[in-house]
Amino acid sequence: MTVEACNVSDRRLEPVITWFKEQGWHPLAFQMETWQAYLAGQSGLIQVPTGSGKTYAAVMGPIAKLLETPGVGLQLLYITPLRALSRDIEQAIQRPIDEMGWNLRVESRTGDTSSSKKTRQLKNMPDILITTPESLALMLSYKDAAARFKSLQAVILDEWHELLSSKRGTQTELCLSHLRSLQSNLQTWAISATLGNVEEAAQVAIGLGQQPVIVRSNLNRQTIIRSVLPTSVDTFPWAGHLGLRMFEELVNALDINTSTLIFTNTRSQAERWYQALTFAMPDDVDRIALHHGSISVAERAAIEAGVKAGDIKWVVCTSSLDLGVDFQPVEQVVQIGSAKNLARLLQRAGRSAHIPEGTSEILFLPTNALELLEISAFRNGLKAGAIEARRPLDKPYDVLIQHLVTLACGDGFTVAGILNAIRRTVSYAELTDEELVWILEFIIQGGQCLGAYPHYKKVVLDSDRYVISSPQIARMHRMSIGTITSNQAVRIRYTNRKEIGSVEENFASKLKKGDVFFFAGRQLEFFMMKDMVAYVKGTTKKSTVTPSWAGGNLAISDSLSTHLRREIDIVKQDGEFNAELGCLTPILSTQARISRLPFSHELLIEVCKTREGQHLYVFPFEGRFVHEGLGFLWGYRFAKQQKTTLTVSVNDYGFEILAPSDYPFQDLFSEQFFDVHALEDELKESMNISELTSRKFRGIAQVAGLVFQGYPSAKKTSSQLQVSSSLIYDVFSKYEPNNLLLKQSEQEVLNQQLEAHRLAKTLDRLRSLSIIWQETKRPSPFAFPLMIERLSSRLSNEGLLDRIERLKKQWEKK
Repeated sequence: MTVEACNVSDRRLEPVITWFKEQGWHPLAFQMETWQAYLAGQSGLIQVPTGSGKTYAAVMGPIAKLLETPGVGLQLLYITPLRALSRDIEQAIQRPIDEMGWNLRVESRTGDTSSSKKTRQLKNMPDILITTPESLALMLSYKDAAARFKSLQAVILDEWHELLSSKRGTQTELCLSHLRSLQSNLQTWAISATLGNVEEAAQVAIGLGQQPVIVRSNLNRQTIIRSVLPTSVDTFPWAGHLGLRMFEELVNALDINTSTLIFTNTRSQAERWYQALTFAMPDDVDRIALHHGSISVAERAAIEAGVKAGDIKWVVCTSSLDLGVDFQPVEQVVQIGSAKNLARLLQRAGRSAHIPEGTSEILFLPTNALELLEISAFRNGLKAGAIEARRPLDKPYDVLIQHLVTLACGDGFTVAGILNAIRRTVSYAELTDEELVWILEFIIQGGQCLGAYPHYKKVVLDSDRYVISSPQIARMHRMSIGTITSNQAVRIRYTNRKEIGSVEENFASKLKKGDVFFFAGRQLEFFMMKDMVAYVKGTTKKSTVTPSWAGGNLAISDSLSTHLRREIDIVKQDGEFNAELGCLTPILSTQARISRLPFSHELLIEVCKTREGQHLYVFPFEGRFVHEGLGFLWGYRFAKQQKTTLTVSVNDYGFEILAPSDYPFQDLFSEQFFDVHALEDELKESMNISELTSRKFRGIAQVAGLVFQGYPSAKKTSSQLQVSSSLIYDVFSKYEPNNLLLKQSEQEVLNQQLEAHRLAKTLDRLRSLSIIWQETKRPSPFAFPLMIERLSSRLSNEGLLDRIERLKKQWEKK
């Protein structure tokens, strides 16, 4: 690739340009634009395709300034969402420093950094520090933070799209707001490849009160999508089952000499696919690896090194390799099952041909027949330039509570200073005085309910500053800093104490001595559990049991759902079929014969009577989470008119409501089913909202410091944490129903779990559609997966598979 060199208009860039020339490179236009904007004192966001040189675009401007005016102490802070990325980033920044002999010190500080190195860093900070949001917050919790960051000139936010719409992103916002209160001229640059709301994301990154610079590129990076198609949809798994029946087709489509990342959507799925591929390729086991977040850090690092060296050719992985680890040797990417999200597919595709204007190639293997519609929608969505937006959270009180206690552990804070800082963040711009007063009372007195317990009185007023109340509370708080609240992990070790990785407590607690399971690519026999550590030994016994992890369900995004509905329009209009739609023709034809294929301006509602009862199938094609809210809402509205017991099941294409025989769905249905005026109240009534908010409250209680997860050598179990948080939840519900943390848990259920905002928009859209009622004698091909979804909740895996086969044979015969 030849790119015309840009004119150098600032002599401060001469050392950078010289190093580029020694590599045989020319600065790309977007890199030069970023450097010049930085040297002009501006902040902003870089949005360019993966593998285009974003890291050097972000860091070389600050480095050029450091070389011209050397300082003492920490001057450039680089924040990355993953610890694994810090190794690559440090090497990338260290390379020009070593080769040019620049007098700059670069170090990383993450959870993997040794305690001795962390202690040394606090006393003698490097010029450039690479860290994570949690490690940054931890540094702010130590005394003399203001002195430690007094020389800081710039902050770089890597993979900003990954942080933006999560509590980790909010935590980062708050930390940056505090750094800006210490350094008013602090510059901030965010980096992203896949954002639909670039301007908003840039504003969140740099804070309110200044105008961000948006740097884009005109690099032409193509993404080629191919599919591994089933030979016949008649024998294709209808509702998923991991698509493992097609592992031979995948092996035949790949070349063991071609470096390939094979992405799955869950860790359990990755374990099973690794097992299948090594079974199919016994002579190449040493060239196939398994990589996911529950495998030990050392083993993951060894796998990454093996890929870069070319020794490992195939890696079965999860989102652990989604982000910026630089794998230039990777030539091809495979996606097992739908990525459900245009940005996620684009990010994963970008792992291959990781160079500017490279052509990414992704091979898609569906796990059920209807996913072929999705991959066709992916192709057309990317062609249209569609990408999902990532929005900041709205005032998560638990993160703010944790942040204030963090600052109190360090140099302390004043009310005026903290209010000015946090209101410059997008997330807390609308925080009211009353809300801040409540939060301060909560951390000082324990609020209305917890004042009798000294360990909830975390902050005291010392002169004009709020500081931590005791060294013990400070120690406990530092061990709890962070916003990731997944289930407690049980470490897996060999009996010789070598660590393999970790599994969730729910899985480990069911193991008995002698049980065999497959984890991290090994057959392991359970020996005993002690202090949240499961001891195992290798075995030749065979087992297909793999650990399961929570959070495996992904839902199609709003952008993808729009293009998914258009795919059926193409079929209905006899448009030009691609290979995926052609493969689906038998199913789509049968759907049209038994029921109907809906246009995008139509809402298909099927009614079917079986021995189980009366079925109502509705197909909005809006995604699992929206359908869950919609299914319970409509069930509630039906039951209000004629009481009965209803069962709801959902998937990405629609939802089912099962009622007793002859239930008059169509007679009870009306325009009121699209009403949004009392949507939140009806959602609360339709679902066991108190049970859902109680579960959600556990994570909020952990972030806000209401429950202590235990010391490193004596971690509390998930059940202990649940009991503790449930007790506090019950106390708040009874004695302080207006508690802000209770309100937050309710809003998180509505907005994150049920996507209430998107649900309201969906109801408005459905109101404008032509409603097609279709009575069928048996479930249609669109309805069949919903039936399987419902059966899977009450049958074992073996029983479910048997039932599926019987139903499929009945359906095919009819």
